[in-house]
Parts: sequence; structure tokens; C-alpha cells
Amino acid sequence: MTTFTVWKFDTTDGAERAARILVDAEHEDLVTVIDHAVVSWPEGAAKPAVHHSHDDEKRATGWGALWGLLLGALFFLPVIGAAAGAAIGVISRHLAHVGIDRDQLDRIRQDVVPGTSALFAVTENADLDRLGERFHGLHQTLVSTNLTDAERAVLTETFD
Repeated sequence: MTTFTVWKFDTTDGAERAARILVDAEHEDLVTVIDHAVVSWPEGAAKPAVHHSHDDEKRATGWGALWGLLLGALFFLPVIGAAAGAAIGVISRHLAHVGIDRDQLDRIRQDVVPGTSALFAVTENADLDRLGERFHGLHQTLVSTNLTDAERAVLTETFD
């Protein structure tokens, strides 16, 4: 099953560390990483920094477009008033087909703030127990996912 997850970290480097762990886990066949992006938002910065790795042919340009659309709407469009709501509404309609809804977008936008970082990942075939062991101690919060309730419970229990 393909999943979209967003993990928020309490530090600006937590998501980058988690991304390295995720890539290492892929090399050990614990997960198939379709694509991922890292957002890091240093304290005092007006906007976060976004890093999207194009390190593999399987990560087609379509994923870059998804990350650009998603992350642009979340972090680089107006953040106040009707403009913010309209932007999130438009983007959520475009992303509904991949299981990302408006509530998820709103929560991500509220939770990823200066002083934090986030790992956005699209994965398949994850060995959740073994992958969770790798993430232990990184102080992360699962902000958004389209996993089933049972799978989400396993993730949050394992990674806490």
C-alpha cells in the first residue's frame, strides 16, 4: 500500500536526520521510498527551507511538481485571512485524489512552525515495526497520513 505521511520534528535538523534513516532503511528493504521532501524552518526565518532530493530515476519529475504545489501552498502563500483559506481550498481539491484532504493541510500548516522541521514522504511496503525502531528518540509527531486507523496506531505506538 502506498502511504503519504508527514512527520514533524521538534528541531530544525530532525527531519533531515529522519530522511537519512529512511533512505538507509530503503537500502535494507524495510521500505520503498517513492519520494520525500524535507522542510526545515529555523527560528527567526520568515519562511522554511525546502529540500527535495532527485537522487533516483524512479523519483520522476511529477513528484517534484507535487512537492512544489503542496509545500508552496502550505508555506509560501499568504498565511492570513481569506487568501490563506482560498489557497488551501484550491490545493486540497487538487490533492484529494492522492488522499490528502483540507484538514490534513490545515494541521500541517499549523504544526510546522519556526524552530521545527518536517519530513514529507510517499512510501510503499514499509516494515513498520523495524522502521519505527530506527526513528526512536527523534522526538517526532505524526501530523498527517492516509494510513488506516490500525496502521496509524502501530506507527504512533512504535515511534513514540
